[in-house]
Amino acid sequence: MGITNGCVKDTFLLTHPNPNPICITIIQDSRKYKLLGTRTRTRKKAIESNMKPGDMFAHIGSIIASLMFVWAVFQQYFPYQLRNYIEKYTQRCVTLIYPYIQITFHEFTGERLMRSEAYSAIENYLSSKASTQAKRLKADIVKNNQALVLSMDDHEEVADEFKGSKLWWASGKNITKQQTISFQPVTDEKRYYKLTFHKSQRDLIIGTYLNQVLKEGKAIKVKNRQRKLYTNNGSYWSHVVFEHPATFQTLAMEAEKKKEIIDDLITFSKAEEFYARIGRAWKRGYLLYGPPGTGKSTMIAAMANLLGYDLYDLELTAVKDNTELRKLLIETSSKSIIVIEDIDCSLDLTGQRKKKKDKGEEDEGKDPTQTPGKEERDNKNSQVTLSGLLNFIDGLWSACGGERLIVFTTNYVEKLDPALIRKGRMDKHIELSYCSFEAFKVLAKNYLKLESHHLFATICELLVETKMTPADVAEYLMPKNASGDAELQLKSLIEALELTKEARLKAGEEAKEFESSAIEAKE
Repeated sequence: MGITNGCVKDTFLLTHPNPNPICITIIQDSRKYKLLGTRTRTRKKAIESNMKPGDMFAHIGSIIASLMFVWAVFQQYFPYQLRNYIEKYTQRCVTLIYPYIQITFHEFTGERLMRSEAYSAIENYLSSKASTQAKRLKADIVKNNQALVLSMDDHEEVADEFKGSKLWWASGKNITKQQTISFQPVTDEKRYYKLTFHKSQRDLIIGTYLNQVLKEGKAIKVKNRQRKLYTNNGSYWSHVVFEHPATFQTLAMEAEKKKEIIDDLITFSKAEEFYARIGRAWKRGYLLYGPPGTGKSTMIAAMANLLGYDLYDLELTAVKDNTELRKLLIETSSKSIIVIEDIDCSLDLTGQRKKKKDKGEEDEGKDPTQTPGKEERDNKNSQVTLSGLLNFIDGLWSACGGERLIVFTTNYVEKLDPALIRKGRMDKHIELSYCSFEAFKVLAKNYLKLESHHLFATICELLVETKMTPADVAEYLMPKNASGDAELQLKSLIEALELTKEARLKAGEEAKEFESSAIEAKE
């Protein structure tokens, strides 16, 4: 023991099994005590310097394994109610600390697992950001195999900014195995997008931002989408890519009538607010009628190309009953044209009211051993009624969706029930008749690249005196050889028109003779 500068210094020699004793010096003054273990610090540093990286990873691995073991025991042996209770309140505690909000948009929603329009809009909106930020992308071809569209692959994340607020979009998927009898397991993949943003920006993101995302996404979808032609098999739709080239510019029709139809279609496509204001579903009915070959189907294709709509070709004979018809209507999309061609032949919808009254009389006079014809069998298989079709057109279910055209075509408009084609159901009636001279000039320009010719005057006179459909006229204008001599095609058309004129005059004379003979027989 000694005294140094007013401090008491004691030195102790501690015995230890280790042959090298540890010397501990205690320095005591009036303010503090210091324990100096010089040998201990030196030994600790030596141990740390000798620990290898492999040993450190092994130590971390053992900790993780222990945690996993504890979690497995928790999942296996703890009661479900307790686990659910712990997870519930743990998540609440994390929510109090975690400053971000997450919104999930699933790909499929609804009872019948229909594809979510919100998911599609978000996918289109993120396509431009994914192409510049994401490292893994998915590619698809649209617009008649001419445009390439990129989207995020699964488990990718991109950032976005809106009015100074930072947010993140992440893509993911949930995989579940379905219980099916099969040698190969069937997996069900359900994709989703997850939006993450700070909770202080809740009102801005949920309100303004998401509305803008959906609006821009839908606009991109309309711009890039491949338009489709659907047909029904029972109560389900199948489709192919719609690639019909018809336009109103190539349609054989009078210019004034053509302009009237175009203006009507464009006005309808921009009238969402108008229909909402007057309290009507955003739809419009068109009835196209006229002889076969007058261009009814071509006009439907031109309407679809003008507005950029999908086409749903509804085959009524394949629909079992009114319930299936309603399901088909629900599954049609907005911006579409629902077409029932030759509606007078699809089902016997023209005389159902009379048939119900006279059904007993017909059954009494029918031979029970007679085999029913094809038309009767089709009508028996399909139990779609006139009432069901009327509800399909403008009933309560017709308001599901918007911006939809319903088009009927028929060769014999007089056969249709007046309730089916009245205004409000078929709003605009368009007659497509025989070829006029104006329609011929459109065909001559399309087929022969001619706007005038010295034979046009002769053709104009013959078209007034005869009845020939645009389809028949187009057939005579079709080049028949490699030379493509336009005058040769026009002469062949003139010959056909003259023959048609002679046949018409002859038929008229025969009709007069028949009338005269009938009058003489009566006298």
